[in-house]
Amino acid sequence: MKSLIVYFSHSGTTRRLAGLIAKETGGDLLELVPEIAYPRDYSTVVAQAKRELQSGYRPVLKTAFPDLSAYDMVFVGTPNWWSSPAPPVLTFLEQAGQSGVQIAPFCTHGGGGSGHIRRDMEKASHGAVLLPELSVYGDSGRAADVQKWLKKINFAKS
Repeated sequence: MKSLIVYFSHSGTTRRLAGLIAKETGGDLLELVPEIAYPRDYSTVVAQAKRELQSGYRPVLKTAFPDLSAYDMVFVGTPNWWSSPAPPVLTFLEQAGQSGVQIAPFCTHGGGGSGHIRRDMEKASHGAVLLPELSVYGDSGRAADVQKWLKKINFAKS
């Protein structure tokens, strides 16, 4: 199966997990980069994320989207921000045109689990088929966790 691993990472934790998934799947990596970077200060970014999620704000991205129909599976990763996907991920899901595409969501969190990330991704993804998600606490994700999840979602590496 040809796969694409799309992700947004603020602190590097979700980037690390995306890298593990890419290594296990042989998929292409695509980082979502907002035109205006998020602040590095934790308190400031937490407050900004809350405002953006409450208002439905979708940041403009620097990242160009590939033709998703070229992929059998699209993995979409996000940090858990206020129990939701980060706004750059929602921008991607709302704009990428993935009707009929299989999406395997994954998230990193600091204790909130996957929150309502799956529900929000389903709502934003316009007809994509969402598979069971992988939720990883902090930087604790290991190759074995990814392998177990890939087996659960029936992903077969090309």
